Amino acid sequence: GWKDAINTTIINFNNEKMQITWATRGLFPNENVSFFYTFDEGKHKVWKSCATYLLDQDYNSGCLFKTEGPTLAISIRNSNGSEEFFSKKLKSDFYIKPNRPENVTFFWKEDTVTVSCNKPERAARCLKLELQYKSKFDEEWQSRTSKCCSVGEQGFDPRKCYSFRVRLMRIVPYCNVVNYSSDWEAETFWMNGTLLDSCDEDTTSQSNRVIVLGSLLAVLLMTLIFLILLCKWKRVQMSVLPAIPDPKYLFADLFNDHNGNLQEWLDKNDHVVLQTKLEYEEPESITEAESQQEDGKNSDKQGPLEKIFTFSGAAENNDGKAAEIACLIPTSSSMASSPGFHILRNDDTYVML
Repeated sequence: GWKDAINTTIINFNNEKMQITWATRGLFPNENVSFFYTFDEGKHKVWKSCATYLLDQDYNSGCLFKTEGPTLAISIRNSNGSEEFFSKKLKSDFYIKPNRPENVTFFWKEDTVTVSCNKPERAARCLKLELQYKSKFDEEWQSRTSKCCSVGEQGFDPRKCYSFRVRLMRIVPYCNVVNYSSDWEAETFWMNGTLLDSCDEDTTSQSNRVIVLGSLLAVLLMTLIFLILLCKWKRVQMSVLPAIPDPKYLFADLFNDHNGNLQEWLDKNDHVVLQTKLEYEEPESITEAESQQEDGKNSDKQGPLEKIFTFSGAAENNDGKAAEIACLIPTSSSMASSPGFHILRNDDTYVML
């Protein structure tokens, strides 16, 4: 009954090597079996013993040998080969597992990508090329297949990074009785036709862009705040510490027209200076001056008469109150003089130029 119960796994690696495995621990727990094979056909077969065994806990569980033809016969026997436990005859070409695709190329045109690889030397008609891809936002792979050895797909978003992988598949049931495919070619990462090391680079670059933009906005905001504070500080500084005007601009004609000669400048501008003084003099001062003038006229016993000086240009003023401004000359107790000036000073330290 063992001949019908034994299940074997048969793989023909690209029609180059054969691998036959069986469940030795469940079928032969206390015996180490031997394996024999032959590619000969007819009655006179030459059986070869396995040279390379696959082991499972020190028990023979499979055999690896070279592929030598399309027809294969196998036999599993006891340890010395005298008793046969299992035998089978098969077509080795129906168990082919292809190699990985070679020289895989990607061709991008707008949102369409075409993937191709080298065409195998044998049995290319029995192969299909499978392309799988997904973006970093996809959880499952998207799959497309085409005959060997080119496959294309469209609809790729240039703003997304995609992972690609390809493999060759054996066509079932016309060429294989088992659905064998090659191992996946190394995964590659693409974004808008540009090969990347990984899709993490795209995430990192976006993060860097966000950081740079955030930094620029922060700098601009800080600059704006600094300018606002600077303007407010200027206002506070002007209100607390007002600027002192430069006298050279207020007395420009003194230096430009009179070369700094103060007496000459005063002689020429006394009319303007006194008239300006009269216009801005407070009414209380004018009233006080008039009162003193009337007291001087009405009182003859207070002392010698005080000489009243009338400023030039006062008579021409139509204002009754400002028509004539009188200054009382105090009793002179001392006199100081300087070139171009005579200063009269009384006991009350009133000084008149």
